[in-house]
Amino acid sequence: MSNRVYIAGAGIISAIGNNITENLAALESGQAGMGEMKYLLSAHRGKIPVAEVKMDNAGLAALSGLPSHYSRTALLSAIAAKEALTNAAIPDFSTLRSGFISANTVGGMDKTENFFADFLAGPDKGRLRNVVHHECGAATEIVADLLGIKHHISTISTACSSSANAIFFGARLIRQGVLDVVVAGGTDALTKFTLNGFNTLMILDNRYCQPFDENRRGLNLGEGAGYIVMASERVAQTLPSAPYCTLSGYCNANDAYHQTASSPDGTGSYLAMKGALEKSGLSTGEIDYINLHGTGTQNNDIAEGTAIKLLFEGKYPPMSSTKSFTGHTLGASGGIEAVYSVLSIRHGLIYPNLRFETPMKELPFTPETTFKKDAAICNVLSNSFGFGGNCSSLVFSKV
Repeated sequence: MSNRVYIAGAGIISAIGNNITENLAALESGQAGMGEMKYLLSAHRGKIPVAEVKMDNAGLAALSGLPSHYSRTALLSAIAAKEALTNAAIPDFSTLRSGFISANTVGGMDKTENFFADFLAGPDKGRLRNVVHHECGAATEIVADLLGIKHHISTISTACSSSANAIFFGARLIRQGVLDVVVAGGTDALTKFTLNGFNTLMILDNRYCQPFDENRRGLNLGEGAGYIVMASERVAQTLPSAPYCTLSGYCNANDAYHQTASSPDGTGSYLAMKGALEKSGLSTGEIDYINLHGTGTQNNDIAEGTAIKLLFEGKYPPMSSTKSFTGHTLGASGGIEAVYSVLSIRHGLIYPNLRFETPMKELPFTPETTFKKDAAICNVLSNSFGFGGNCSSLVFSKV
């Protein structure tokens, strides 16, 4: 029996759809999820576009099976994680050693922000239940209970690489024989704190973002959740349908360059991609598609692009940033983009980099601009690079 890790299922909710089917339809039609704020109460409404999930908390609660007083972060997580497990259809799941490893960066902050607004108006105001689930681990524990997972529960919070790190931590637990099945990925909801923080850094775009474009202005914040279900080979052999693919490689690196900026020479990005490829046993020439981190900021895109230029040395596979659809979903981004990566392999898809117009003068390659079907996709590299130089890359490979 090998120690390969199989992807048995996937689930997603984002600004472009509430499930896999809706997300794929939007990706094919080129329908981005950005727009004017509807659910987030912010002084920046009407000025800064965001990529919100198109449903209020009451609607999310009904879809998730959780009470509406839970945080939006938890509600999004429950919807995507439930779809992933249903999609996997693992026989006798309750008898297996299972884990739930979920990433996020804001926890229940959306509820806490509202509590303090009420509380400051009068000490007898505000609902305390909006505070008790503030910390990041609360959403993970709530959803683990909903899924019936009790053997291993972990929360990862390493900024924008959080979900990717959750995924490869889960893979390591399977490879070491600790668990049989792991639901891994991440979730994040939009909050005023996040929006104001990124606005203070002056890296938000007041138009729709243009990743990897010479005239890029910044990122659009988004929200959502994405999870994959990973299984050991023994479990994979019991699945009613063939697994999507395997997780063949992964690596985390840190360039320790700056609290929020990536090393301009792409050190962390390069080390993460190189390490993931070495783990997979693949050469750069065997990568068929790169799901770029591609936030649309000046710093990120030149750092990631420089690393790709150095690593792939003139032989560049098709690549694109799906954040041009979903916005930057922070702690959820690695999970959402892992879902897109496994769907790329299953259906032979290459996604467009929306709104790309002008090539970056420093780079000898450009991202894809059209949706392609029936492509020969055997290996996908997915990048997630976070604040503090925390950089992670995943490699998914056809079975």
